[in-house]
Amino acid sequence: MRIDGKVVLITGASQGIGAACAAEFARAGARLSLTARSAEGLSKAAPRDSLVTAGDLTQEETRRSVVERTLQRYGSIDVLINNAGAGLYRPSWSAPLDEVRWLLELNLVSALAMCQLVVPHMRARRSGMIVNVGSIAGKMALPWLTVYSASKFALGALTEGMRMELRRDGVGTMIVCPGYVRTAFQQNARGGSPPEAMVRARRFTITAEQCASAIRKGVERDARTVVTPRAGWLLIAAMRLFPAFVEARMAALNQTA
Repeated sequence: MRIDGKVVLITGASQGIGAACAAEFARAGARLSLTARSAEGLSKAAPRDSLVTAGDLTQEETRRSVVERTLQRYGSIDVLINNAGAGLYRPSWSAPLDEVRWLLELNLVSALAMCQLVVPHMRARRSGMIVNVGSIAGKMALPWLTVYSASKFALGALTEGMRMELRRDGVGTMIVCPGYVRTAFQQNARGGSPPEAMVRARRFTITAEQCASAIRKGVERDARTVVTPRAGWLLIAAMRLFPAFVEARMAALNQTA
């Protein structure tokens, strides 16, 4: 897909990957609609002439407002980037269910709800792309982020199933699986903290800007899956080929958390 002139709606755009995507797609000539809870963060992150809508994406009125305002301003939505999300550093067997419901509502249900609002417009035009920002934790479970991993596995399944559903309608879907990205994710996550060994790791660490660049390139080539950095595919392959070994290593790391 050629991005120049396209309308791109980005959720969770006030910081981190979302803000980096706003800058990246603006440089490529996109017309932007940005949303996040923080009005102040949006005002700082939004490139010039962007449409901004502050609000809680877990609320239906916010989601409808974002989509309606985007269509009123631009007349179409070419790319939806479902980036809004959060983490939960708690063991799954003891995580408070209200926190689990909140996490699933934000990471999965809100993304699906945004798709349900946007896809009918894309189908009518027989073009468009849904980009769901998942995680490498959606390809291999991380025991210090088990519930988060479950939400990202589900988001990946949603992305793949929706791709098949929309195949005849000219609408594509792409799942993005970043590794460890240097953002405020850890500070904003609920619960405890990741294993210190993971915090110190550098091999699979990237910046939000590098992640945004990978997303933009993925949209341009109509990719199905983007793993960034690409070395993350080695971890995914190792989990598929040697699951017992990788699980043992992950469990050992988790003991230091």
